[in-house]
Amino acid sequence: MSASRTSLSLLRNLVPYKTQTRAVTYMPRPGDGSPRPVTLIPGDGISPLVTNAVEQVMEAMHAPVYFEKYEVHGDMKQIPQEVIDSIRKNKVCLKGGLRTPKGGGVSSLNLHLGRELDLYASLVDCCNLPGLPTRHENVDIVVIRENTEGEYSGLEHEVVPGVVESLKVITKFCSERIAKYTFEYAYLNNRKKVTAVHKANIMKLADGLFLESCREVAARYPTIKYDEIIVDNCCMQLVSKPEQFDVMITPNLYGNLVANTAAGIAGGTGVMPGGNVGAEHAVFEQGASAGNVGKKKMVEQKTANPLALLLSSAMMLRHLQFPAFANRLEEAVKNVILEGKYRTKDLGGDSTTQQVVDAVIAKI
Repeated sequence: MSASRTSLSLLRNLVPYKTQTRAVTYMPRPGDGSPRPVTLIPGDGISPLVTNAVEQVMEAMHAPVYFEKYEVHGDMKQIPQEVIDSIRKNKVCLKGGLRTPKGGGVSSLNLHLGRELDLYASLVDCCNLPGLPTRHENVDIVVIRENTEGEYSGLEHEVVPGVVESLKVITKFCSERIAKYTFEYAYLNNRKKVTAVHKANIMKLADGLFLESCREVAARYPTIKYDEIIVDNCCMQLVSKPEQFDVMITPNLYGNLVANTAAGIAGGTGVMPGGNVGAEHAVFEQGASAGNVGKKKMVEQKTANPLALLLSSAMMLRHLQFPAFANRLEEAVKNVILEGKYRTKDLGGDSTTQQVVDAVIAKI
């Protein structure tokens, strides 16, 4: 009898590993498993390569999404209305990088899309990935930037020949809602600290209003530590001691700079996911600036890194309330990085886009 009890005890301790570590997911409502339409914008340059990678992986894992694809290019004067209508209907979009003309008075379609859909929060998730060596360890930073105003308001004019005036707009409404979003994100994701990035020592009214809004919202979240840092000191601290940061909230322009810096520190823009979200719609894309969009050699050799957009797609699946599919995709990507056999040139390897995609599908 004693031996029998001992055997039973051993059997209980030998429950399969997967059973012991299985995540508790949500209880879906009837119909939640129906495939969801997602607007897809392949984009310019290397972007169709990486969006096609997402299409292949989604098909391989039988993810409950299907794509409505539209051709949009950075040299267009505006985004076609049918694309805007598709995103409004589907609520979710996956987008490749769009080439942004420099100068010439042609507005950025990225800005146009953000304004049309009021995508006021831009989020970039920058963290170390096992198997990818970086100078700093324990980097786990989420940069959330206000995405509709600041220096990106697009209010520029020539006062007299040779003198251009560019207006930076900061409003109480936009500052307060991005602060609310940031603290809500920190609270729901068990984050411990929010850091506001600013230049209020110089722009006392504009950045001062931004800080005032952050402080007011911070007071409603006593369990989350709140601090502030001037943007130039922030850049220095990021490259010297990035592990001190957790969640960062920034006005528009600073956020672009801080997010790209944090991405470079954590492993490079090729592996950092991101997205833009508003009250009604969300657009997912590579987290940090896709500066390699126009590199013809990468297009010809088909060596673009698809991992950042694949991880952004996992964020999209979680946003759509398909957490198990999101987890499978994230784990597959992380296992490919950890194994280190298939890597594109930016990660120190010589693999093609398709070889990396095939490796991810094999892990799924």
